[in-house]
Amino acid sequence: MHRDFFIDARKQLIINLKQKGIVSETVLNAMLKVPREQFVPKVLSKRAYEDISLPIDKQQTISQPFTVARMTSLLEVKEGDKILEIGTGSGYQAAILTELGAEVYTIERHFELHNQARILLSTLYPQHKIYSRYGDGTIGWSEHAPYAGIIVTAGAPEIPQTLLNQLDIGGKLIIPVGDEKRQTMHCVVRQDESSFLDYPLDDYTFVPLIGKVGWKA
Repeated sequence: MHRDFFIDARKQLIINLKQKGIVSETVLNAMLKVPREQFVPKVLSKRAYEDISLPIDKQQTISQPFTVARMTSLLEVKEGDKILEIGTGSGYQAAILTELGAEVYTIERHFELHNQARILLSTLYPQHKIYSRYGDGTIGWSEHAPYAGIIVTAGAPEIPQTLLNQLDIGGKLIIPVGDEKRQTMHCVVRQDESSFLDYPLDDYTFVPLIGKVGWKA
């Protein structure tokens, strides 16, 4: 595929996302910069800018661009914010976060995906603060807490207290919660040491969040 094909397709995607109600210019600009074709399997690269989720290795998916834009918009990332991502997948969401100026901590439970994403992200963003870890994302990454935001890219049976504990005061947790077929997106804001405001939003379908505080493998 010619490079211009992908650039044109990316611009068209941004137009489509605006028409679907994404208004955050910072998020749209970040998505305009990230080469999504590099985060999908080569055989699917020509479909990289369709507004659909696509399969990647280990029976996982790269989320639909609208979903990425929606979740990222809810986080309201500011330059220098420390953001924890649960479920690195192909690394696309982490790339959007780093384009927004975040310091990104990302966890993936599949070693092959963790390794592929780590190599790709370090190649595309050698100077950026992106830290990858292989392990159980449901327990978070407490060594670097608290976080201004936590984004979970898999469906959880409930909101993990482990992740709430790692939010900064005023920080947000964006997480889909429900059964293994359908989830509701939640935006949880930490008010103080012990209280949280939970805003349930739209319905989505994600792969299940597997781990100690998620679904069992």
